[in-house]
Amino acid sequence: MTSYIVRVWLPDRPGALGAVASRIGAVRGDLIGIDILERGGGRAIDELVVHLPDDSDDLVRLLVQEVGEVDGVDVEDVRPAGDVVDHRLDALETAAVLVEQGSARAVCSTLCEHAHRDFGTDWAAVARADGDVVAAVGDDPPTAAWIAAFAEGSRSSASVASFDSGPDDVALAPLPSSGAVLVVGRRGRPFRARERRQLAALARIADHRLADLS
Repeated sequence: MTSYIVRVWLPDRPGALGAVASRIGAVRGDLIGIDILERGGGRAIDELVVHLPDDSDDLVRLLVQEVGEVDGVDVEDVRPAGDVVDHRLDALETAAVLVEQGSARAVCSTLCEHAHRDFGTDWAAVARADGDVVAAVGDDPPTAAWIAAFAEGSRSSASVASFDSGPDDVALAPLPSSGAVLVVGRRGRPFRARERRQLAALARIADHRLADLS
């Protein structure tokens, strides 16, 4: 069996998910996990963990076609699952590791590394308003000047500040005790509200640890 994560938009009504599960079964797939990323405007965005009997491109295309046949359902993204992720467990483990760190730089480095891993980002960085990049991981993270400008612009948007929305490819969370921000970037798979709020929660934990250390 090969596992895939299928991100779908579906009507937020009874029976919609059941219809999608039926289509998955029609291609000999098995729905083994559901993660609700966002709800609003009569629609929900879910990530489904699906087992397929093989990893052929034809079967994946057939899966997408079958799911898309459900009225009101759109497939946004399909990707191999690798090791099936439990986001709640990941968040708890990251929180535990953050509070174990003994220096501010270690907290920031750990936050970057785990955000990069937990959210499948292309890059993650922590930078201060004074232009100092405290920690960065991944491919080609932006400069501190870009991060500072993005953070300043985000403060003027109530929806971004409340972690309900933002640019598809970037998410931000403040670390106010140190005057820094955590910023992550990911191409091809937009950040959704649940991910933004989880990122902000991890940043709050890191920020409390930074305050203790200072």
